Amino acid sequence: MDQPLIVLTGPTAVGKTALALDLATHYNGEIICADSRTIYQGLDIATAKPSTAERQRVPHYLLDEVKPDEEFNLPDFLEKAQALIDSGHANGKLPFLVGGTVLYLNALVGGWQVPRVAPSRELRDQLERDALERGPEALYAELQKLDPAAAEHISPQNTRRIVRALEVYQTTGQLFSEAQGKQAPPYRILKIGLTLEREALYRRADERIDKMFEAGLVREVEDLLAAGYSPALPAMSSVGYQQVIMYLKGEISLVEAKDRMRFATHRYIRHQYTWFRRDPDLKWLDAASPALFEEAVKLVDPFLTAAVPA
Repeated sequence: MDQPLIVLTGPTAVGKTALALDLATHYNGEIICADSRTIYQGLDIATAKPSTAERQRVPHYLLDEVKPDEEFNLPDFLEKAQALIDSGHANGKLPFLVGGTVLYLNALVGGWQVPRVAPSRELRDQLERDALERGPEALYAELQKLDPAAAEHISPQNTRRIVRALEVYQTTGQLFSEAQGKQAPPYRILKIGLTLEREALYRRADERIDKMFEAGLVREVEDLLAAGYSPALPAMSSVGYQQVIMYLKGEISLVEAKDRMRFATHRYIRHQYTWFRRDPDLKWLDAASPALFEEAVKLVDPFLTAAVPA
C-alpha cells in the first residue's frame, strides 16, 4: 500500500513552522522543506528559516543545500525530496512536506516528471540581463504568450523560474509545460492548508518583517555581499534581500526598504492565495483557532488509520 505523506502549506507568515513542529513531534515525523529560498546557505533571516532549536526538536531537510551562487532547480528538489520521503518511511518516520513554494508542492504531489535540460550559461546570462533591464514582468509576459500553461505555475516575480522556462524552450524547442510529464506519486497524500483573515495575516507579516530587521537583516545582507555574492544572483532577488541591497546602495532609505518589503510580501501572499484556490484537495484550517493543533490531529488521525491495511 502507498505510504502516507502529510503536506502542510499556506501563505507566508501564517504559522506553518509552529504547527509542523507540533505535528511532527506528535507523530514521530520529519520535516522536508518545500521552500525555494531556504535552500540557500546564509539566507537565514528574510527567509524565516527554522531556528537551530527548531531543527534540534524535529529533523529538518532541504535547508542550506547550496551556496547562493549555486544552482538548485526543480529536478534537484524532486530527486532529493522523494529520496527523503522514502528514507523516512524506511526508518519508521512520518514525512511532513512543509512550505509555501507552490511549484515545488505541485510538482511533487502531482508526480511531475521534469527533464534535466543542461543549462546554457550564455543564454541564461542574456535572459537574466533582460530581466534586470526590463524587469521580470516583461519576461513573464513573453512566457505567458509562449507557454501559458507553464506561466500559470510560476510567479511573475520569480525571475529564476521564468528564465529557466524560456531557456528550456530556446535550448530544446520544446515548451517547458510539455517537457513535464506526470506519473502518480507512490504516496497517499493529505494536504492541509493554513489560512488567516487577510488583514490579520498582513499584520502578522509586517510584525515579522520588523523582527527580521531587529534580528540583523541588514548585517546579513552586508555579509553576503562582502563574501562576494552578486546582487544579481537569483537567490539575492528574494523579498527582503533586494530591498536591503537598494538601501545599502543608497537608492532608498531604511524606512522605504521596510515599506517596500511589506508591499512585496503582501503581493506575494495574494499570489499564493491565487494558486491555493486552484487546489480543491486542500483541507483548510484557521491559523487563529485556539484549537488549531487538535483540529489538525482530527484530520491526520483518520488519514493515517485509513492508510493501515485491515
